[in-house]
Amino acid sequence: MAEGRDAGLASVVLVGRPNVGKSTLFNRVTGTRRAIVAPMPGTTRDVMEQPASWEGASFRLVDTGGLFGASEDPLHDLVVQHGHRALESADLVVLVVDGREGLVSADEEIAKAVHRLGVPVILAVNKTDDKRARGRAMEFYQLGFDPVIEIAAEHGQGVGDLLQEVVRALPARREGRVTPVPDAAKEVSVAIVGRPNVGKSSLVNRLLHEERVMVSDVPGTTRDAIDVLIRWHKRGFRIVDTAGIRRPGRVAGGGQVEAVSVVVARRAIERADVVVLVIDSVEGATDQDAAIAGDAERAGCSVIVAANKWDLQKGKGPDFSKTFDEELRRKLKFLDWAPVLHISASTGERTPKLLETIDRVAESRRLRIGTGELNRFIEAVTAVHPPTSPGKREVRILYAAQTGIEPPTFVFFTNVAAEFHFSYERFLANRLREAFGFVGTPLRLHVRKRTRQAAKSKG
Repeated sequence: MAEGRDAGLASVVLVGRPNVGKSTLFNRVTGTRRAIVAPMPGTTRDVMEQPASWEGASFRLVDTGGLFGASEDPLHDLVVQHGHRALESADLVVLVVDGREGLVSADEEIAKAVHRLGVPVILAVNKTDDKRARGRAMEFYQLGFDPVIEIAAEHGQGVGDLLQEVVRALPARREGRVTPVPDAAKEVSVAIVGRPNVGKSSLVNRLLHEERVMVSDVPGTTRDAIDVLIRWHKRGFRIVDTAGIRRPGRVAGGGQVEAVSVVVARRAIERADVVVLVIDSVEGATDQDAAIAGDAERAGCSVIVAANKWDLQKGKGPDFSKTFDEELRRKLKFLDWAPVLHISASTGERTPKLLETIDRVAESRRLRIGTGELNRFIEAVTAVHPPTSPGKREVRILYAAQTGIEPPTFVFFTNVAAEFHFSYERFLANRLREAFGFVGTPLRLHVRKRTRQAAKSKG
């Protein structure tokens, strides 16, 4: 494969402190000797780039060299400048750490910088062929990244597993790259979804204060996913109006155009940060509403339930609202964490509250809990309510780390369990929401049994 920069290839950037083995890994993956390997910190000065491939997938591998860490090199400032430029153009970052030395403060500083990029990150624990590194991979989970892959770049051990994860993570980033920006300035993608004729397009027009989307009583008026950017309190919300999603049997009878429209609507859900599920408050929640909500939850979206046409419920008594919400929660019981708003797109009632709630749940899905604070919380919770597994064996949570956001994702290392009992997982998720304010967002909980080697290392 010819050398040189190919703008069509995804960019995979290696970062890490000096002498963790970035250049050795670069040479191993690219099959070259382009990067000079030496025990002297700051050996790599230039940003090295080389095309690479794995299992038919091609990408551009970038070694940032001395981007992080102190240096006496007189050109260090220029090196850092070029390194940051490469890092900001990354589609995916591989953070390389030294398994022999374990977690050090410099790794934590680099992790903070990488978190701000907003791109997928794979953590590579290098030099694990050394007996001093055995069982130490677990401590790197507190940097907040998953997956964590153990490798020995010098001998090639685990590099295939690392490349497998690289290839798996890349495709999602290739559909229209966006230059990373601070979290507060990110556009929030909001999909307005629901069954036909529940008032989705009317709601979009109300939020935009203009007749931007065609509104009609005829089901199927909206076919494309129409998106418009609106500004609210210096926040950017990209509102996507989607076609009504009917049951599969009814879609089959609606022709090819409706079938395509439903596919487009489901794709809008998959790309969304926040899904606003609009239901008809006159009809109440239906099985199809639950099916749409299930799609959103599985996609990892934050969800807000907007009960529309609330102006038609006037005069139904002081307890109607409570009764309505109880029935709604019963139909959508797996969405007990989703806020419910009573709105009217036709009159504008409570629609400003919807924008406020979108902002709140979008912020919640980006919330990250410090490892120390999380483990103190887990210790307090499990002291009162110990975990259970499906096999009813005694389970202890030995360590926990948040490994992702959007949606918030947690890994729990235990003594025996491959998974928690579903009731305990639900309990733990609810307690996390109460303690840290995760509003309107699903939580992903993963359980892993700690290895015997890791236990010896911690002991």
